[in-house]
Amino acid sequence: MPRPLRAALVVLVLMFLAACATTVNPSPPQIGEGAGVPTRPATITPPATRTPTPTPTPTPVAVWVQPGAPAPLAQAVASLIDVAGTRYRLVSAAPEALLRVEPMAGSGQVVLERVYVPVVPFPTLADDIAWADIQAFWAGDADALKGLSDNTTSPTLFISAETRDALAAVLGQPADSARITIAPADALITRTWAARPAAWAIVPFEALQPRWKVLRLDGLDIFDRELDLSRYPLALRWGVSGPASEVAAFVARLPRDWVATNRDPQALTLVAMTGVTAIARHASTAIERSGDPLYPARAVADILRRADITHVSNEIPFYEDCPPGETQGLSFCSPPSYFNILTTIGTDVVELTGNHLLDKGVAPFLHTLEMYDQAKLLTFGGGRDRETAFQPARFADHGNKIAFLGCNAFGPASDWATETTPGSAPCDYERLWPQVAALRQQGYVVIFTFQWEEAYQYEPLPYQVSGFRQAVEAGAHIVSGSQAHQPQGMEFYQDSLILYGLGNFFFDQMWSLGTRQGLIARHVIYQGRHIATDLITTLLFDSAQPRPTSGADRQALLRAVFAASGW
Repeated sequence: MPRPLRAALVVLVLMFLAACATTVNPSPPQIGEGAGVPTRPATITPPATRTPTPTPTPTPVAVWVQPGAPAPLAQAVASLIDVAGTRYRLVSAAPEALLRVEPMAGSGQVVLERVYVPVVPFPTLADDIAWADIQAFWAGDADALKGLSDNTTSPTLFISAETRDALAAVLGQPADSARITIAPADALITRTWAARPAAWAIVPFEALQPRWKVLRLDGLDIFDRELDLSRYPLALRWGVSGPASEVAAFVARLPRDWVATNRDPQALTLVAMTGVTAIARHASTAIERSGDPLYPARAVADILRRADITHVSNEIPFYEDCPPGETQGLSFCSPPSYFNILTTIGTDVVELTGNHLLDKGVAPFLHTLEMYDQAKLLTFGGGRDRETAFQPARFADHGNKIAFLGCNAFGPASDWATETTPGSAPCDYERLWPQVAALRQQGYVVIFTFQWEEAYQYEPLPYQVSGFRQAVEAGAHIVSGSQAHQPQGMEFYQDSLILYGLGNFFFDQMWSLGTRQGLIARHVIYQGRHIATDLITTLLFDSAQPRPTSGADRQALLRAVFAASGW
């Protein structure tokens, strides 16, 4: 290559390399290099700050409470809404509300149940009331319930203001012309009794007491443990309706400072008490003639088996060598085969205050006691000796405690138990009254029974009244006469109930209307209190078979008993 050309090429290469060098960044200095030359720290530029979008405040859920809501529920709702920061607010009209606290007729969540009961003063003949008639009365038809009084006078309804408001929630406001008197809850029974027979009331279930007679509503018995309350028009179920998720959230936050229902069927005990039993003489003849060994029980067994505790006062022994009925005279006994009559009616406790226990001697009575023991029947008012005769029969049923005590005031002395011989309990009040007081203090509902002097009249004897009242003064809640061969009067004394005589039950006296009539007293115990008594009337047929009565027969007996009671 010529020298000038080669020189030019070299120049061009050098120029190219120099140009390339100007485009390459130098490597960053390593630690220790470039001493004395300060380095500038890197600057990080933060991103731009965003202004947060505020979260919208949720709109409070509107809640409406229907007027007349039970006070515990209304107070619970109010306490929830008054909490700071709550998401609920009260409104005054249902259409404005998302959630409604109201009686539940269909969908919704029930949170509280209140049962109301139609009642009349105890000495009233009426037994039933119809919901349609209550509605008509509420709407101003004063004649709709004449049947509660004397069928000629329009009755007055006595209710508390709180009950009126609760009923208005389902019935609407009462008509201005409706015969309704508002009275304090604690004055209702006094006001209603003073206005009888043209008076009735509606009370909450928990306000029931024995001076009221509880009416069946459309044929429904409020004391029936199996009652379907959805069929009972005065069972008001309050709850919350609205969107399901909102209802669930609201109900979950409600404070529950109330009892969910004022009627717990599992806290009810029904005690059925009967009058004189002595299946002997003409009754025995009728049984044998019928060919049915359970003939006496057929008409009453279903009624008595529905009770939790059924009482029978059997005054005579079961005796293997018992002679034929019509030959017995006044020395009574029953063949052992008749024992099944007692078990068929559901007997739980046998009273032994009768004055014919030893008619056939000591051995048959002791054998009778063994039969009771084998059948697991409790006994009271008599026994193998004086000490056992004074022992109460105690029951615990559905959370209630019931105790039976009794004595034979009439005698004869040969029938009374001694320290070594069996028989009925004599009326040793120094022994009995402290027992009654102690049982009451222990939480028992105490039922005391007497075998008193027999009197074939509806009115109790004067000294019978004073004797029975002593049992109340000792602490008995219920006092019942087991001696009477016909029903006798009754009274409420110091908040206890006295029935001076229930009349014959299984006994053969057919010679008068009074001796054929009988009462079965069904006592209702609820949460440790005696709250009601229902009188079932009977009439004896064929010397052996008591049958429940209704209509004119029932009313005739009730009138006689109420008149003998001074009502």
